[in-house]
Amino acid sequence: MNPGVQPQAHDRSDDVVPIRRALLSVHDKQGLLDLAHALAAGGVELLASGGSRQAIAAAGLAVREVADYTGQPEVLGGRVKTLHPKIHAGILARRHVPADLETLTESGFPLIDLVVVNLYPFEATIARSGATLAEAIENIDIGGPSLIRGAAKNHASVAVMTRPDQYPAFIAGFQTTGGSTLAERRALALAAFTATAAYDRAISAYLARAFTAPDAAATARFPARLDLQFALRQPLRYGENPQQDAAFYVETAPGGPNLATAVLRHGKELSYNNLLDLDSALKLVRQFALPAACILKHNNPCGAAVADDLATAFERAYEGDPLSAFGGIVGLNRPVDLATALRMAQPGRFIEAVVAPGFDADAIECLTTRPTWKNSVRLLDLGGPLAPGQAGPTGFDLRRVEGGLLVQGWDEIEPDPAAGVCPTRVKPTAAQRADLDFAWRVCAAVKSNAIVIAGGGQIHGVGAGQMSRLDSVRIAAAKAGPHAQGAVLASDAFFPFRDGPDAAAAAGVAAIIQPGGSKRDQETIDACDEHGLAMVFTGRRHFRH
Repeated sequence: MNPGVQPQAHDRSDDVVPIRRALLSVHDKQGLLDLAHALAAGGVELLASGGSRQAIAAAGLAVREVADYTGQPEVLGGRVKTLHPKIHAGILARRHVPADLETLTESGFPLIDLVVVNLYPFEATIARSGATLAEAIENIDIGGPSLIRGAAKNHASVAVMTRPDQYPAFIAGFQTTGGSTLAERRALALAAFTATAAYDRAISAYLARAFTAPDAAATARFPARLDLQFALRQPLRYGENPQQDAAFYVETAPGGPNLATAVLRHGKELSYNNLLDLDSALKLVRQFALPAACILKHNNPCGAAVADDLATAFERAYEGDPLSAFGGIVGLNRPVDLATALRMAQPGRFIEAVVAPGFDADAIECLTTRPTWKNSVRLLDLGGPLAPGQAGPTGFDLRRVEGGLLVQGWDEIEPDPAAGVCPTRVKPTAAQRADLDFAWRVCAAVKSNAIVIAGGGQIHGVGAGQMSRLDSVRIAAAKAGPHAQGAVLASDAFFPFRDGPDAAAAAGVAAIIQPGGSKRDQETIDACDEHGLAMVFTGRRHFRH
């Protein structure tokens, strides 16, 4: 028997397993040659197939084709190439079990100490416009997951890598030890099983959609089993309160621009509460085509406005409730220019964080050199434009409860809410319809029971989170003060009694927008007619609990 194929147990007293033979079969060639050069320099025999072998050979390195190694050419157009006992026995053999090693010796199957595999791009294939079911099926990797799982199962002796970003640290360790440590192999095995689990989930989810008949779409909306895959973005200092641990996880394909794709350009790390507020601010300013600004406190907008330029929009948003705006979270739907930065940095104003689709260099300098808060303001750059009407978030809106998970579709604002039914004698003017549209979009971002009084594309008063809708009206009216005269009012759900419209009329409100649908709608209509108010029913509620 050729001595070169004799299996050998490692002979070190520590947990380092020498690497004498490696199998490399990757779709993503990034970093492959750096890894291959390092292994070859360490005397490792390289096995590879297809494009991986060609790339390594082209770099002038000795590499053995898998088909030559096994004595079995690829078959079925490449569907079967690494599925061979000589490969899998060399990976799965237990180095501490004499019978396993004897079997390898008798069969002429050498040990394989390192497996480097990444998988066919199934998710990228199905994400491509026009991708067919047949294309998706062909991009379901079979041999790759088998190699990965076998190596990960036998991590006591075999190292496995599934991503190019794992190579540099591995190379550094290999150049020091000539092998892999148990700690390395355990970490890589965990990453490997995580990768194959995510891969299988993506396939399962796609096929569940592809195999569902059109007339069953409604029942298939929610799968029988919900598998979620999120990656740790960063640990957070704490949660809503200091005694709560917290972290930020992101989707494997988060789309964007959103918080998962944004870059912190300045300031301390974002907190759990910062992220909640920033997400709400982003959802709100995304609603508007005009330059828009909002200021959030405790997940409610205390100010919001649109204008012809961003600086004016911010100033009008801040004027909505200057007292509450102190220490707020600012959301903007345009890149921050110097004029807007100067408004934010005025004496007496303090801002916790700003999220925007970009920052001009002079705006960053202005915001980060203000002595009183230069070290605390956080600037979050979305890295891309916000366009009204662009695709919303994918998947489901999720909320944890004890013992389970509540799942729902995302709450999306209707395209033209002010174009709803107007049951009152007085009809809203064109200017009032524009304000009703603005107030309605802001109201959907307010905690229920929610009331927003607005005018001229600017918030004047917000009543949020009250147990009584009438109390929310009164709070919003008190916040608006004289600005309520001639303004409009939005209510996120119907008025159960006429007392809400009565209070709005007493404050000077001229038009109301609400879903309608109450048993006492007629009483509400009668109240508006008595006070000379216009009212629009949208037919759609926007509770935010």
